[in-house]
Amino acid sequence: MLADLPESSTEADASVVRVLSYNIRSMRDDVGALARVIRACAPDVVCVQEAPRFFRWRKAAARLARASGLVYVTGGATASGPMILSTLRPHVERTEDVLLPRTPGLHQRGLATAVLRFGRARLGVVSCHLSIRDEERYAQGRLVLSRLAALGVPHGVVAGDLNDRPDGRTFGLLAGELQDGWAVKPWGREHTTRLGDPLQRIDAVFATAGVEVLGCGVPMGLPGVSEDDLRAATDHLPVLAALRVPAEPA
Repeated sequence: MLADLPESSTEADASVVRVLSYNIRSMRDDVGALARVIRACAPDVVCVQEAPRFFRWRKAAARLARASGLVYVTGGATASGPMILSTLRPHVERTEDVLLPRTPGLHQRGLATAVLRFGRARLGVVSCHLSIRDEERYAQGRLVLSRLAALGVPHGVVAGDLNDRPDGRTFGLLAGELQDGWAVKPWGREHTTRLGDPLQRIDAVFATAGVEVLGCGVPMGLPGVSEDDLRAATDHLPVLAALRVPAEPA
């Protein structure tokens, strides 16, 4: 069984925020299993990739939020896949969905972004799913950093499916500017590919300087997260991080 990951909390000087990143493959698999995994992780914020984006996508997003005990914040079809869900804990200051420049013949990519406030701690959030092609992916990585900076808050998190490994140049670009949660404070399992597939870490949670990473990794062994549900929910494994976000001055 996993060691405990710090629970959500709000203090005078900081808030502990649990962030989950999860590629849900357009909810084409077992949605009940998916919701059970999310609930067991007890996240404050979920950065989704491959959210439903076609016929009645809003209804599907609402179904997942309801089943997971969360609310819809932003994204989905309007961001071409990335989406953000949360509990009722944060105050949503603002949101913006961004479509990235598209290479002909490749999928449209986008970003779901939000600024969330937990007490006096403000957190910029970017959910992303980057290209399978190296050149386009690297350009998108630069745009992720630019968009995070444009949120205009001192603390932020980027979470998503990078389609790149830690030795890749786009992963390295993000890890050079931000804290790679697993590298800073590993917790749980490292690799995020489906159980039985070649071992790769292609999904990650990154945080800006000043945010303390209290633990980050795949929550295998977390109470309530069964291997059967992880296999049935989607073709990726989730990444869960606990982050201590400093409060802004009163």
